[in-house]
Amino acid sequence: MVKAGGWLMFPIIAGSIIAFAIILERFWALQKKKVIPDHLVASIWHWIKEGQLERSKIEEISKQSALGKILATGLNNRHLERDRIKESIEEAGRQVVHEMERFLNTLGTIASISPLLGLLGTVVGMIKVFTAITSSGGVGNAAPLAGGISQALVTTAAGLTVAIIALIFYRYFRGRIDELVVKMEEEAIKMVDVLHNNRSISSVSEDKKPTGKAA
Repeated sequence: MVKAGGWLMFPIIAGSIIAFAIILERFWALQKKKVIPDHLVASIWHWIKEGQLERSKIEEISKQSALGKILATGLNNRHLERDRIKESIEEAGRQVVHEMERFLNTLGTIASISPLLGLLGTVVGMIKVFTAITSSGGVGNAAPLAGGISQALVTTAAGLTVAIIALIFYRYFRGRIDELVVKMEEEAIKMVDVLHNNRSISSVSEDKKPTGKAA
């Protein structure tokens, strides 16, 4: 089939290999447990309550997952006001989303150009058919006609197959990223509330401390 499709089969096959590699890599990278580890905010809250939140732990959180990178940014800015913490988290979130969308543009490009390559193969095949008809003065010799028609059909089928698969997974990963982003936003808001509430409790405790003056 590759031989029948002609030289245009080579870019279509190359595109299919690249698309397959991207699909496998994104399936691995976008696992929920890798992006949003369970009980991460609860662990941070425990460390804050116990006074065990050290810079080394914040750096470790940042390296473990995409959510950890966002929360670590908020923890590094926890001394700021609530709105400033949210701004820093949103900025980190944009960077994380950009990393999560890595290679998706390539996958989308493959989904777009594969049917065009198939269409080009169809045109080239039909040119061969009409050239054979013109040169032979009719349709008496079926071999050249069959070769051109075979090239037209094979490249079209191959291009459409690659495009359909690439487009399906492109849309799937886009939807999965959107779902993960929503969940990361929820976790980030929880941590901002934890930091804000902890600061409020600390302020109340400071206000209630005795001044040391005799009654």
